[in-house]
Amino acid sequence: MRRTLFEQDHEDFRLLVRDFIAREVLPVYEDWRRAALVPRDLFTSMGKLGILGTAVPEEYGGGGQDDYRFNAVIQEECARAGVTLGGLRTHLDIVVPYFTGLADDEQRARWFPGLASGELYTAIAMSEPGTGSDLAGVTTKAVRDGDHYVLNGAKTFITGGHHADLVIVVARTATDPDNRRAGLSLLVVEKGMPGYAVGRKLEKIGLAVQDTVELSFADVRVPAGNLLGEEGGAFTHLGRNLAQERLAIAVGAVAQARAAIDLTVTYVRDRTVFGKPVAHFQNTKFELAAMATELEAAQTLLDAAIKALVDGELSPVDAAKTKLFCTETQGRVIDRCLQLHGGYGYILESPIARLYADARVTRIYGGTSEVMKTIISKSLGL
Repeated sequence: MRRTLFEQDHEDFRLLVRDFIAREVLPVYEDWRRAALVPRDLFTSMGKLGILGTAVPEEYGGGGQDDYRFNAVIQEECARAGVTLGGLRTHLDIVVPYFTGLADDEQRARWFPGLASGELYTAIAMSEPGTGSDLAGVTTKAVRDGDHYVLNGAKTFITGGHHADLVIVVARTATDPDNRRAGLSLLVVEKGMPGYAVGRKLEKIGLAVQDTVELSFADVRVPAGNLLGEEGGAFTHLGRNLAQERLAIAVGAVAQARAAIDLTVTYVRDRTVFGKPVAHFQNTKFELAAMATELEAAQTLLDAAIKALVDGELSPVDAAKTKLFCTETQGRVIDRCLQLHGGYGYILESPIARLYADARVTRIYGGTSEVMKTIISKSLGL
C-alpha cells in the first residue's frame, strides 16, 4: 500500500539522512559495534547538518519544525542501512521533548543552541535498581539547600548515559505517604558536577552500540535553575511524553521488521538447498507472504498513530495499542525471518541475528507488553 504520511520536506530530509549514514556511519559501524559504543562526535557531525535540531526553535539555531515525522525518517533510514543507534532515538524522541516542552526562557537560552548543534547530548534517568517500571517507587532524593538541590541516589539502564552532557534525573523532592506519585521532580544534572559519576556499561543481549550505564549521585549540588518544569510535577510531565516515547519504539520496531523481510527475501533467492533456491519452496513463499501482510497492517496502524501525534490527537491508549501490536509483530516477523536463514541466521555476523537480538527489548522498555495490555484493558472498563 502506498504511504501518504510524509510530505516533500520529509523526503528531502530522508535523502540527507541516508547520505549521512552512507558516508559517516556505514564505513565504521563494525568498529563501533566491536567497541560497543558510538563516538561522541557522531552527534556534533549530525548537528552540523541540521539532523538533530529540527524541533528546536529557529532563534536558537534549530529548524523550528516540531514535527515527529522527521524523527521517524531517521529511524527508518537507520533500519534500512542496518544500523541501530538507540541512543540517538532516546535523545531525539524521548529527552529533547522534555526540554522543548518544559524549559523556561533562561534554560532555553542556555541549552537550546547546544541541542540544535549537537554540542549537547542528553539522557534521562528514571529507572533505579529497585524500581524498574514503578516510577512511583523512586528513592533518589533531592533536598533543597538555598539555591541548590542536594541530590543522592542511583539509576540504572540509562541509555546514552556514557556520553550525556545533560541528564534529566527523576528525583523525590518531597514525600506524601498518601500519594506516592506526588513529590517527584525533574532535575538536569550536567556532566562534571562534583559527586556525579557514570558507572559501568551494562552488557546486553542486543543493541551493541547503544551504551547502557549505571549512574550515581553523591551529594551532587544541582542549581535550582536546573529544575525542569514544576517542583513535584514530574509524574505529570513524564506522562505527557509517554505517548511519543511508545510511538518511537513502534517506529523502530516496524522499520527493523521491514529490514528483516528485505534481508530474507534476498537471502532465500540466493541460498540453494536440495538443488534449488530456498525461495522456490512453498513454505518460504507462504511464510514471507504472511509476514509481509502482517507488517503492512502494523505499518498502517503506525502511520495513523504518527499522524494523530502530529495533529495533537494521539491518546495514551492508542499509543499503547500501537506499541503493543508493532513490537509483537516485530518479534514474530524477525523470528520467522531468522528461521528461513537456517544456521547462518544464528551467527552474529549475520545481520538477521543482530536484528533478532535487538528486537527482544522493544517488548520490555517504554512499558512492557503486559503494561500496554493493562492500559488497553482499562479503556475497556475492565
